[in-house]
Amino acid sequence: MMKEKFRKVFRNRIFIFVLGVLVSGAMGVYAATYFPSNDVTYDNSSSGLKSTDVQGAIDELYNTCKKPSTGGDGILDKEPIVTSGDGLYEDEYEEGRYFYKGADPNNYVTFNNEQAGWRIMSIEPDKTLKIVTTNTIGYQYWDSSYSNNWSRPASINAYLNSTYYNSLTDIAKGQIVSNNFNIGTVTSGNNDLKTQMNNESSVKWYGKIALPTVSEYLRTNSNINKCKTLNLASKNVSTCKNTNWMYEGGGWWLLSGVTGRSDMVFYVSGSSNYYVYSEQTYNGNAPNGAAYNTHPVLNLSSTVNIIGGNGSQNTPYIIN
Repeated sequence: MMKEKFRKVFRNRIFIFVLGVLVSGAMGVYAATYFPSNDVTYDNSSSGLKSTDVQGAIDELYNTCKKPSTGGDGILDKEPIVTSGDGLYEDEYEEGRYFYKGADPNNYVTFNNEQAGWRIMSIEPDKTLKIVTTNTIGYQYWDSSYSNNWSRPASINAYLNSTYYNSLTDIAKGQIVSNNFNIGTVTSGNNDLKTQMNNESSVKWYGKIALPTVSEYLRTNSNINKCKTLNLASKNVSTCKNTNWMYEGGGWWLLSGVTGRSDMVFYVSGSSNYYVYSEQTYNGNAPNGAAYNTHPVLNLSSTVNIIGGNGSQNTPYIIN
């Protein structure tokens, strides 16, 4: 009787199919564990992974799948912390903050459907990503009423947080979080970055989109010895231009006003004679009425998913 039951089971086509799958699966597992990974060539150039061998790639993929790769934590999982050259640095002034420094670090991001259209400036202590546009969004007046009070609001503030913000996709808007931006004024030619940062942070504005502060711009320079203060940067212009990925040939606005001058703010100059300089918020007698290039800055939520890429311009980080 028992033998007859076994015969019926083995004649069942469903059983034979399942058995075949199990057998082939077992053989596949055996084959994967039998052949050493160093016999296999692995190319990671387009995968976004750092591993250069199969076993390392398997481990990296496992760790990626094991937990969501989100926000600043997701970038920190992928990026090594460096102390020289291009890359991600731990900030020496603010605990839990990290800056990308150097001539061209791998900090490109695809955001708002713009392929490599943004770059990560810093990872904030709350693990939000502070990003800035790769290219200018065009010329703007900082303020047409001669004021450097960003929260007034200044003309450029109103534009960025209305017209420009409304031009973003709905998905992009949902990924932005409001942030306390430091809008305190800065003393021209100062040589004490910590004091300058304290001055900047003495006044805050809570909102969605702003500009980089003077200290943030200085802290994206990898040549810390020659370029970390306004005074040093003005003495080492040719060096500082070549070790900061945020530098571009044309002048563009910064967020910080000039201490003692209610009508002046800082901008990054394209001149060969100075690096970060002060300019009137609006001067109808100046070329273009003192309109300069604009690079919006905003914070991405710490919960955005980092779903691919390695941060290079050709393979930027992709968020979802």
